[in-house]
Amino acid sequence: MRKKVSEHIQRILNTLPKNPGVYRYYNDEGKILYVGKAKNLKNRVKSYFTGKVFGKTKVLVNKIADIKLIIVPTEQDALLLENNLIKKYRPPYNILLKDDKTYPWICIKKEAFPRVFITRKVIKDGSVYFGPYTSVKMVYTLLKLINGLFKLRTCNYLLDENNIKKEKFKVCLEFHIGNCLGGCEGHELREDYDKKINQIKNILKGNIKQVKDFLIEQMNNFSDKLEFEDAQLMKESLLQIEDYQNKSTVVSNTINNVDVFGLYSDDERYFVNFFKVIDGAIIQSHTAEVKAKLDESKSDILIYYILSLREEFNSNSKDVIIPFELDVQLDGIKFLVPKVGDKKKLIDLSVRNAKFYGLEKKKSDITPQIPNERILSDLKKKLHLQNLPRHIECFDNSNIQGSYPVSACVVFKDGKPSKKDYRHFNIKTVEGPDDFASMEEVIERRYTRMLQEGLDLPNLIIIDGGKGQLSSSVKSLEKLGLSGKIPIVGIAKRLEEIFFPGDQFPIYIDKRSESLKLIQFLRNEAHRFGITHHRNRRSKAMIISELDSIVGIGVKTRTDLLSIYKSVDNIKKAGINEVTELVGHSKAKKIFDFFNSK
Repeated sequence: MRKKVSEHIQRILNTLPKNPGVYRYYNDEGKILYVGKAKNLKNRVKSYFTGKVFGKTKVLVNKIADIKLIIVPTEQDALLLENNLIKKYRPPYNILLKDDKTYPWICIKKEAFPRVFITRKVIKDGSVYFGPYTSVKMVYTLLKLINGLFKLRTCNYLLDENNIKKEKFKVCLEFHIGNCLGGCEGHELREDYDKKINQIKNILKGNIKQVKDFLIEQMNNFSDKLEFEDAQLMKESLLQIEDYQNKSTVVSNTINNVDVFGLYSDDERYFVNFFKVIDGAIIQSHTAEVKAKLDESKSDILIYYILSLREEFNSNSKDVIIPFELDVQLDGIKFLVPKVGDKKKLIDLSVRNAKFYGLEKKKSDITPQIPNERILSDLKKKLHLQNLPRHIECFDNSNIQGSYPVSACVVFKDGKPSKKDYRHFNIKTVEGPDDFASMEEVIERRYTRMLQEGLDLPNLIIIDGGKGQLSSSVKSLEKLGLSGKIPIVGIAKRLEEIFFPGDQFPIYIDKRSESLKLIQFLRNEAHRFGITHHRNRRSKAMIISELDSIVGIGVKTRTDLLSIYKSVDNIKKAGINEVTELVGHSKAKKIFDFFNSK
């Protein structure tokens, strides 16, 4: 039954304007529930309270405690503002684009002799970003092509004119093996390097023809000068770019710079596909699920997706091909609904991709966790557990003759690694190689903190080790009052024996058993995670200890050196003259006197 409209809401309904705009619904706690747009605010907002509403819309209306309006000049302004507010507030009753991945971009850094590299963070520092790309493989294919065509630098030196004139940097191995043309020593002019960057931008924009014209021009210039080796290199580059172009999905040579959006619906879910077409070839493709929250129409879903994806993929195409007519128009965009020809084939291809994605998604939703449920049930039976071990934690110690002792805790949930919950521990209270005491310390620290923070305790604890490590772990659980409340076992590596607290003899699980393989996976993952941390800690300590031993070299000098050279070996290779420019003659002499004395 619909809740009676409050006096406050009724006053708002009585004074609604007929202008286009955006309306926002809030609950009694002041939290935003829904953002909507309207050509006529009065008619649209009143329809929620006077017309028939069902399902989720009825639930929404009963929660509305306040309404706020933003009046705008046109329906298009309302559409754009609605899209921005949905992204900002992510209201629970609005359309949800179910795609939380962070996609990679290709960055051309704003600097002298720009670097070109992959990144997942877009920093507004004037650099140029291309993407995002839904396939990391595609990014590395492009970077491999770019580095094969144009020899680019990979170092992070500040190659401004002043530093090059001062001969502050020396060419590295990349120059000697032909991967870089040595801009750091002035072997390559900045103007020539910038020409290459312009062609790289053309490749990333999909303007292959301009790149081919550039390479042909360069090849002819070298040939005219009788520089046949350089002309041959340009010819090989031209063949590379033609090979790359041939591998692109060519749809039609007559279609240039268009966006294509296909839509497939399945009950309350929608699946949408996006193609970016340049010079007749699909250069970007993206498919995602859109979950409708209320009674949004197919048109609402599609226009929301078009606005979101064009913004995310930085598209400025004026022509947008769609499967059906929309009742809105956007400035600078022409919507096309083809009936025949190449464009019709293209939109059909996009719809097929959306449908294929939806059907695959539906298959995966039918039996989401059956294999893991079976394995966990088998593990529960083998270890005589009361509950299904959905949350398992495994511990492993790592040290070399007692030095830099560490421990690792890995967490599996529903039979899968939950890497955000992994934890490292540096052993604090134990001296020397004492595996039992180390395990006792770590178990106490881990579960003391979990109890203090009110976190869910695991259904099973696995200790990498035999009876000794297991007994030490049980001591810590007893101190915390958790003994008997959390099942705990130890796994000995030699014969894969499973030990239980207080039992003299272990049990053996069939070597072919999936539940044993899960335990081994946990144990190996804990070992890998611990070893990695131990290696990093040991390396860091070795670097710091060597530089710390140099009398007269302070923290700032050490930090400056390591930030530039990354390691002590690189400092040694740089030589005293180069280090002198950075830290001065006195300090450089102390550093290299120390190195030479060793």
